[in-house]
Amino acid sequence: MTIELYQFEVSQYSEKVRLILDYKGLDYRKIEVTPGVGQLEIYQMSGQRQVPVIKDGNRVVADSTAIAKYLDETYPDRPLIPTSPKSRALTLMMEEWADESIGAKSRLLLFSGLKDQSFRSALLPPNTPELVKNLVEAVPSEVLQAVGFGIGASPEAVQAAETAIQQDLEALCLLLQDSPYLTGDTPTLADFSVAGLSMLLKFPEGNYLDLPEQLQGKGVPGIADNPLYETFFTWRDRLYAEYRKPRIPTTTGQAGQPTSINIE
Repeated sequence: MTIELYQFEVSQYSEKVRLILDYKGLDYRKIEVTPGVGQLEIYQMSGQRQVPVIKDGNRVVADSTAIAKYLDETYPDRPLIPTSPKSRALTLMMEEWADESIGAKSRLLLFSGLKDQSFRSALLPPNTPELVKNLVEAVPSEVLQAVGFGIGASPEAVQAAETAIQQDLEALCLLLQDSPYLTGDTPTLADFSVAGLSMLLKFPEGNYLDLPEQLQGKGVPGIADNPLYETFFTWRDRLYAEYRKPRIPTTTGQAGQPTSINIE
C-alpha cells in the first residue's frame, strides 16, 4: 500500500521525511496541503495542523521525528537508528539538535531573503493561484520587515540565527572531514535530518523539489555561497545523489510530483 505524505513542498521537515522514505525505498504519494484551509483536513486526520503527516493504511502519524521512528519500526530494512548504545545515543541527540537548531534558525534566515520579490513568489506552493502570487510579489519590503518583527524575525533575531548557523555548519564540516557520515560509516537518522533541514539554507542541486529551476543550488547569501561550508554542502549533494529520488515531472500523484488535497 502506498504511503500518503501530507506536506508543504518547501517545508524542510517534509523534506526530512521525503529523504527517509526514499532511503528506505518506500512507495509514497505526496499530497500538497494548501496553507490555511487545507490544514483543516490535517487537523481532522491528526488532531493538529502542522505538516508533515503520513497516512499508512489506517495509521496516521504526525511530526517528522515520530514519523521517522514509526517508519524504522514498521519497515526495518535499511535501519535509521543504530542498535549500539553509543551510536544510537549520538544519532538521537543529533536528530533532536538538528530539529531545534538548523530547522528553526534556517527559517529565520530564509525570511531575510524574502525581500526579493521573485524569490518570494517562487517559494509559494505550486498550486498557488497566479493572483495570489502577484499579490505576494507586490508586498513592499517595508511591510515585510514589519511582519517579520511580529513573528520574531527582527533584524537582531535574524543576525543571531545567522551567527548560530555559521557555528553549526563549521562544526558539521569538522565532523565530515574524515567520516562519510555524521555518526559513523553508514547513514542514519542524523544524516537525513541534517541534510533535509538544511534545505532552506541552500536548495539542493538537481530536480528534487517542485521549485523553479533557477532556485536549484541557490540559498541564503553568505551561507549557500560561502566556501567555508563547501565540505558540508558537497556532502549533502552526495547524500542526495545516492539516496534521494528525483521528481517525475510528467506524472501526477507519484513520489516526485505532489497532488493537492481537496476540501469538500
